[in-house]
Amino acid sequence: MHNFSDATRFIQQADRFLVLSHLHPDGDAIGSTLAMGHLLRSLGKEVVMVNESPVPQKFRFLPETREILMPQEVSEKFHHVIALDAADRERMGTCRELFADGVQILNIDHHATNDLYGTINVVMPTAAATVEILFDWIEFMQCKVDLSLASYIYMGLLTDTGGFRYSNTTPKVLRQAARLVELGVKSHEIADIVLETTTIGQLNLLQKALSTLQLAQDGSIAWMVLKRNDIEPDQEVEGIVNYARNIEGVDVGILFREIDEQTVKVSLRSRKKTDVGQLAKSFGGGGHARAAGCTIHASLEEAQKSVLSRLQAKREFEEA
Repeated sequence: MHNFSDATRFIQQADRFLVLSHLHPDGDAIGSTLAMGHLLRSLGKEVVMVNESPVPQKFRFLPETREILMPQEVSEKFHHVIALDAADRERMGTCRELFADGVQILNIDHHATNDLYGTINVVMPTAAATVEILFDWIEFMQCKVDLSLASYIYMGLLTDTGGFRYSNTTPKVLRQAARLVELGVKSHEIADIVLETTTIGQLNLLQKALSTLQLAQDGSIAWMVLKRNDIEPDQEVEGIVNYARNIEGVDVGILFREIDEQTVKVSLRSRKKTDVGQLAKSFGGGGHARAAGCTIHASLEEAQKSVLSRLQAKREFEEA
């Protein structure tokens, strides 16, 4: 759903905006939030950027991330909201408490599972990242792209394509990336920080996850478990699930992360065959065919049984 004209009118008709993305933000969520804030300010608008979750440490090399507030730091209610990279309202978390009655929402996203909750929806599932859509829109409006804006967009493209390795790395994505580098983006520096640098804490967490690794009998599914006592507050788990998916012969990798006795977050990654976005959606979550997630309100053992049995049934049906 491509609606750049309506989106442009949306930002022309108001002076103050709330900009947000999904909780537990990744590079696309942070990049698109900063890009939108930067764009609006360049157009003379006032902006408040929020996220329910703290900005992950690896993205804090961008000084502007300090401007992304927690919802409890904001006291006003907003009539005009721009939601980025969030497939549904639930993904916004407590940021929704900042919405005024009769709120108008511009929903910009690339998830196929987006439920079109916005007053205006710019949803393009064929895009590799939300920043790709923003770049198209910025060009539609003929706005200037300076180095800061280019860096935010590049970071989103880089991370949501896995360093330009995933199947969503289209010729268009590479053309956009090349143009951003031509504008002065230090691509190697961003890649080193967000893709190659880790901490001892993250390595210790990976070690714990790998110690739980299990494979299905046919070797096509691999999964790991992190219990709530394994994880320190606000510790990043992004990327751990890929170690299960990357095993030779595995098509689906899963990370089960226990939040409490009756809450489990499930991260799903697939290589070629299985649409994990649809699997996640069946549990009330969402995402893409190759990367998705959901939250299951059950014990850790029950969540594992439910996901693995439904996944196995789905694969058997697809292969029949």
